[in-house]
Amino acid sequence: MLEAANLSRLEERAYRLLVSVLEAEPADLVRELAVSAVEAAGLLESLRAKGLASVQDHADPPRYAATPPDVGLGPMLLSTLESVEQARRAVSDLADEYRSSIRRRDAGHLVEVIVGRPAIRQQIRNLQLGARKELLWFCRSGHVAMPSDDNAEEFEMLARGVRYQVIYERALLEEPGMIRNVAEGICKGEQARAVPRLPVRMAIADRNVGLCPLVTDRGGPGEPTAALIRDSHLLTALVALFESYWSSASPLHLSGRGDETALVEDHRQSVSSDDRYLLSLLVAGVSDKAMATQLKVSQRTVQRRIRDLMDRVGADSRTQLAWQVASRGWLSGTVRDSRVPTGRDA
Repeated sequence: MLEAANLSRLEERAYRLLVSVLEAEPADLVRELAVSAVEAAGLLESLRAKGLASVQDHADPPRYAATPPDVGLGPMLLSTLESVEQARRAVSDLADEYRSSIRRRDAGHLVEVIVGRPAIRQQIRNLQLGARKELLWFCRSGHVAMPSDDNAEEFEMLARGVRYQVIYERALLEEPGMIRNVAEGICKGEQARAVPRLPVRMAIADRNVGLCPLVTDRGGPGEPTAALIRDSHLLTALVALFESYWSSASPLHLSGRGDETALVEDHRQSVSSDDRYLLSLLVAGVSDKAMATQLKVSQRTVQRRIRDLMDRVGADSRTQLAWQVASRGWLSGTVRDSRVPTGRDA
């Protein structure tokens, strides 16, 4: 039972005898444990060397007193636990190295295909429960395997200190109950942003494993499939895609109290000072050529940047872009309060 404290079975029996009688001499062990005198003396000396017994002064033959178990065994067990933890970390590092070697040799280990809603739902939960630092999410409208209000794991992991960075497609925020769900996540620490459209659904844990659907969301007769993507250049590309969208997305904040609490999309923070200057020239009716001269860039660069801004706000024309600029307060210094109530009138 005390092997974890580095005691043999015979040493444990000897120590238990000392604890029960408090003091003993070699002859007592010979009688009680049925060992030879040499073995008895060796056992008592071994216990003394391990701090579990002490020799009484001037006793002849020598008598040994038991050290209190919490004093004698506590440090030994602590040392054992530390050794076990070091061994566990070493095994984990070796396992990571092994998996990395396998992936380098066989690309089939980089991507695992998950089939069916129950299996995908379970992988989403595993992804979150296994995260240590952060989760990155693309949340599109509709759902494939798990509705947002079923994701109880997020609140559990937020409480553990795992960071959640979530980008929502605006159409998703219009679905029943989503505003309340997002507001609750933000209250618990979620960092949320919004964009007009997202290219895919995906979730990435600690930037070393991700989950992404393999087909478009068309609701066909077959089971949905998703790819579990492990640390690779493919996953690095998905992380870069997330960071690109995150940098241009509009932060979501809470405003008000109680029944008046609302979700506010801070559009002003999603446009840079350079883009704001470009938009001011556009709204003023300055030609592309003149804007290029003012900004000291090519006319093609001006057109590309305007197209990027149109895509960001979901505008199909420059007129619509100008309207969005005015609506969002990008040039006036004001932030449009795009409130969606989360109280009783939701």
